[in-house]
Amino acid sequence: MMAQIKVAVIYYSATGITYQMAQAACEAAGDAGADVRLRKVRELAPDEAIRSNSGWQAHHLETQDVPEAQLDDLSWADVVIFGTPTRYGVMAAQLKQFIDTSGPLWAQGALANKIYSGFCSTATRHGGQEATLLSMFNIFYHWGGIVVTPGYTDTSQFIAGNPYGASHTSNNGEVAPDDIALTATALTARRAVQIGQAVKKGLAG
Repeated sequence: MMAQIKVAVIYYSATGITYQMAQAACEAAGDAGADVRLRKVRELAPDEAIRSNSGWQAHHLETQDVPEAQLDDLSWADVVIFGTPTRYGVMAAQLKQFIDTSGPLWAQGALANKIYSGFCSTATRHGGQEATLLSMFNIFYHWGGIVVTPGYTDTSQFIAGNPYGASHTSNNGEVAPDDIALTATALTARRAVQIGQAVKKGLAG
């Protein structure tokens, strides 16, 4: 019997937009039969910055019980799905800082042959969603990973319109992810699990 696929959904979220997408990814991966870990990366911003934004402060308190990502989560997982808000067309510093600690695993080859995928959110339309996902993929190439995207593999993607990964425009954190964004996130997670199962079966064979 094929071993259960292990999925780590690792994200950063300031006001909760990306967190909601991460939850959708976890739910879809679980429904697809995976063992799922939801992990947030460590907050780097000072307390005074968090307190200056009521939404940021509220979300910080709301998710205080979500475990912080560790390198063990990367080595444990067959599939890793990263989520981030966009910062100038690249991922948030908090997520990048966590990824930058992965050197020892990379040096051991422990990050190769895993499935990687991603999702993101921006404050405005055309605010760097595709650029963020494509720059994220550069890391996966260095790791020797297998990048899985939603592509246009489902009719819903012709509405969502981003073949690189799920994305959402939050209007500066005012608009929660809608059904279009959550459907795209779920599709991304399901495809990652499906390809992960095929790769794991192939390697086992």
